[in-house]
Amino acid sequence: MRLRRKADAARAVLLAAALGALLYWQWEPPAAPASPRAPAAPASARAPASASAPVASARAPAASARAFPGAGPAPAAYDADTPPPPTPPGPFDFRRYLRDKDRRRFPLLIDQPHKCRGLAGGPGPDLLLAVKSAAAAWERREVVRKTWGAEGAVRGARVRRVFLLGLPGPGARAQAQEALLRAEARAYGDILLWGFRDTFFNLTLKELHFLAWAAASCPDARFVFQGDDDVFVHVENLLEFVAARDPARDLLAGDVILRARPIRARGSKYYIPEGVYGLGAYPAYAGGGGFVLSGATLRRLAAACAQVELFPIDDVFLGMCLQRLRLAPEAHQAFRTFGLAPPSAAPHMRTFDPCLFRELVLVHGLSAADVWLMWQLLHAAPGPACSRGRAAPGPFRWGA
Repeated sequence: MRLRRKADAARAVLLAAALGALLYWQWEPPAAPASPRAPAAPASARAPASASAPVASARAPAASARAFPGAGPAPAAYDADTPPPPTPPGPFDFRRYLRDKDRRRFPLLIDQPHKCRGLAGGPGPDLLLAVKSAAAAWERREVVRKTWGAEGAVRGARVRRVFLLGLPGPGARAQAQEALLRAEARAYGDILLWGFRDTFFNLTLKELHFLAWAAASCPDARFVFQGDDDVFVHVENLLEFVAARDPARDLLAGDVILRARPIRARGSKYYIPEGVYGLGAYPAYAGGGGFVLSGATLRRLAAACAQVELFPIDDVFLGMCLQRLRLAPEAHQAFRTFGLAPPSAAPHMRTFDPCLFRELVLVHGLSAADVWLMWQLLHAAPGPACSRGRAAPGPFRWGA
């Protein structure tokens, strides 16, 4: 009996100790009162639907001082065919940016000097497709090649394609990716690779170097489309849009963003301090997800951007170059760089619907599988059966 009582007492002590440890780990000390000299906690900005500069921000919840054992952040969603964008994990390093901001010339490691030469029927392509991509996004590039980015004759127009890339990050894996890029370039003849690291804030360098390359290596292109590799482009509609335009006159059309405010929250990847940009709003710019410009505008932009100080957000930088030229970008509702919303006239309609896509030029933010599927839905005979003549909201005119 005494042995049983001793065993029960020992178990009770062990249970009490375990309960005490559990309560200790769950306990958080009360927050100390803020010092009047202590800086405010950094705020984090809400990420926009595209790579364009955001226009709104929100404060993120504070992290707890002590984490429960085994707890942690929720696992990130995984999409097998969608590699993460080349975005740095933390806020932008402006000290390094200000130190290196005048370094704007990097070698072209993989070139396509004959991309725009020797085309039957004319000196240059009617439409050059320039697609920003990253080394790991091979699946996206392959889907673009097999769908809207196919080279050749499209409704009588000569179409050519290039992908714009920078170097992958350091390490053995990066060396393997660079070797694969060189093999891909030999197989397809559509890779342009420059000697800067492919990061989110180096997209400005990608823009600058492409404009210089196109002005030198493809000067006779009538029109140029620039976009990301996660967009769907209805090339037939794009060609219809530019058919009535003169390539010798200025044109830059897309999803135009007006009066966007710089994000001042230090925790945001779009953070821009006043010392770098002191005005309250950016100049008008076209969303970087996709836009079209004439050959004349491309050549003028190449010269203007060479004289504009580099800015870490690429589409805003292009807006600054347009401002230097005193050229306003042209807004068109067929470019949807922030994705699709159901039309007000048909709120029940699904946004991934070929009856919507057939009236548009560009939709941003799709997976490689969605791009391939939408292409098949739109181009399969006899085509989508749409109950209405036009599915896009509002009066739609290509000349608008």
